[in-house]
Amino acid sequence: MSAKGRRPKQHEEDEHPDERWMASYMDMVTVLMCMFIVLFAMSTVDAKKFEQLKESLATGFGAEESNTVDTAVGIIVPPDQVDSEETVEPDAALAALAAKEVDDLTALQDAIYAGLQEKGLEESVRFEMDERGLTIRLVSSEMFFAPDLADLTNEAVQVLDTVGPALAPTTYQVSIEGHTAQVRQFADDALDWELSSSRSVNVLRYLISGGGVLQENIKAVGYGESRPLTPGRNAAELAQNRRVDIVVLSGQSEDVRSLIPGIVKERQAAAGH
Repeated sequence: MSAKGRRPKQHEEDEHPDERWMASYMDMVTVLMCMFIVLFAMSTVDAKKFEQLKESLATGFGAEESNTVDTAVGIIVPPDQVDSEETVEPDAALAALAAKEVDDLTALQDAIYAGLQEKGLEESVRFEMDERGLTIRLVSSEMFFAPDLADLTNEAVQVLDTVGPALAPTTYQVSIEGHTAQVRQFADDALDWELSSSRSVNVLRYLISGGGVLQENIKAVGYGESRPLTPGRNAAELAQNRRVDIVVLSGQSEDVRSLIPGIVKERQAAAGH
């Protein structure tokens, strides 16, 4: 056979093919194993913490009682009391604060009343306690101001000489509120507001200068005839509407202040008033 027609001799196959891919494969398997180990470690449940969580959830939903953990907040109503006519009592802490506020305001009222009683002026004012605080009402403006004027009378000065020193040591905010009667005394309606404002300002000035009340604790407001106490159908009712109210404002929260009227009513009933 000629050289031209002779087929080239094929190289014999290697007995050991290239195995470098094994290194990459082993690296990948190692990384995967490490990843699963980390995942397993992260998923391990703390039996103690799991038990605490279970107890807490059971207590919160009322399923069972627990002496170990109780993280429930608020009032849990048992299922048999749902939609019943029984009412949940107010929070004891709020009630205690309201009772303490009534005690403090009552002590202030008693001190003022005792001072007025020594001067024979106890009938010159009226006291009222509600959710705003304590109102010291200067009834019948003719006793405290000259007719249709804002000037303080001698009786007004004596009353304020008792009220001011009692208010001065306290931290209460005080609102002086002037009012007039529902009659057309002036051709200009604005003068009615000016009279009520001027009277309240004059009371404020005297409480600051003569009574020692701090000016940052007191303010003056004029309401004119917009907030009457009575319909004003006769002279006596009109006299009640012409007034200046010294309101000792409670500094408690709205939730606490809302309980004050109920406590006052209960104590008045207990005292037979």
